[in-house]
Amino acid sequence: MTESSQHPNIELMTYSEVESIEGFVGNFTATIRKKARYVDAEKCTGCGECYQRCPAKVDSEFDMALGKRKAIYVPFLQAVPNVPVIDVEHCIYFKRGKCRVCERFCPTNAIDFEQTDELVTRRVGAIVIATGFDIFDVSAYPELSPDDPDVITSLHFERMCDTSGPTGGHIVKPSTGEPAKEVVFIQCVGSRDETKGVPYCSRICCMYTAKHALLLKEHEPDAQGYVFYMDVRAGGKNYEEFVRRVQKEYGAAFIRGRVSKVAREGDKLVVWGVDSVAGVQVKIDADLVVLAAAIVPRFDAKKLAQLLNVPTDQYGFFTESHPKLQPVQSVTAGVFLAGACQGPKDIPDVVAQSGAAAAAALSILTKDTLSTEAKVAQVDEDLCTGCFNCVEVCPFGAIDKVEVEGRAVARVNKSLCHGCGNCASACRSGAVSVLGFTDEQILSQIEAILGA
Repeated sequence: MTESSQHPNIELMTYSEVESIEGFVGNFTATIRKKARYVDAEKCTGCGECYQRCPAKVDSEFDMALGKRKAIYVPFLQAVPNVPVIDVEHCIYFKRGKCRVCERFCPTNAIDFEQTDELVTRRVGAIVIATGFDIFDVSAYPELSPDDPDVITSLHFERMCDTSGPTGGHIVKPSTGEPAKEVVFIQCVGSRDETKGVPYCSRICCMYTAKHALLLKEHEPDAQGYVFYMDVRAGGKNYEEFVRRVQKEYGAAFIRGRVSKVAREGDKLVVWGVDSVAGVQVKIDADLVVLAAAIVPRFDAKKLAQLLNVPTDQYGFFTESHPKLQPVQSVTAGVFLAGACQGPKDIPDVVAQSGAAAAAALSILTKDTLSTEAKVAQVDEDLCTGCFNCVEVCPFGAIDKVEVEGRAVARVNKSLCHGCGNCASACRSGAVSVLGFTDEQILSQIEAILGA
């Protein structure tokens, strides 16, 4: 599969970043930076000869540094398109001017060290934000020994469980590679913690920890899993039944209580906690400790929000236009939200919202014309003095500066205007009004009420 699809109106552009977005719904102009792969995507067949021969080895981001990758690589086997990219920070040729082994062994001569970034412009009618999420930095909890190699996050554990992952599907201690028999899962690391973490619940941690406890037993039948939790929030179809199954059939021990400390003693990790149901302290000698870290917005979410003029909440997640009536629309017309960029979500919720966002975007693209709200601002250009206070206060960038008969005045782009009225309240000369909310109309309504 190449970066350009066979359909004339569809283009798959990967390894790229959006530099700027201009325009409005149905008429956006996107400037995109296509990063240099240093591999010709048209010539590459994805045979893998280049990265098999590459002598450089660095920590794999996809494998959470549990495994290694080469300086020329694809992030994972199912990557689309199956075209590698050269990491210039670790490539021996870019660092020292020597090597070029990948070029010598490439059977199709696809390696091109002379490639450069390319800026391209595309016209688009709608935008869907689906940036995903990051996980909370667990270093905020030094009492849990996050720097110990045998204290990992749930994403590390997920990669261990994958048969194509760095450990071949075996649950091991990263420090020694030995099988992990006693595994402690700690819930809510960073979630529901206003002191060090975030006050909200990350929603999916209870279920994926239960899944991990099940996978532990399937991969290592002799292993024992312990789950420290605050509350089991299994709010979904058959979720509660799944948690009970993990407890009864797979023998996972669920302990309601918090962990106060994790420390190393010899070749073991000692976990001190409390069982609040039994009212006793708990001490467990573990081979592996898995932290269910909170879900947080992507590190660059606010930068993207500024680029697209989409608001975020107090935590940095993108904000929908209305939580019930418009759950996938943003306040900027033509920009839609999908997945965990809006907040923590489970897979069924993400699938449903993604489908809704795609359908909402298609509802724009399949129309020849678009109707706008009648309640929009208007400028009386004869009264406008050109102070442009309205431009400064408009949150949607809907007001332009134009030249009329040799003087600068404000003009409203009705496609962008949401009728919020900020411009009308800021206009000193009274040149700006909102249709349906002029002074005359409001006074007439008051007179009609009083006359009745």
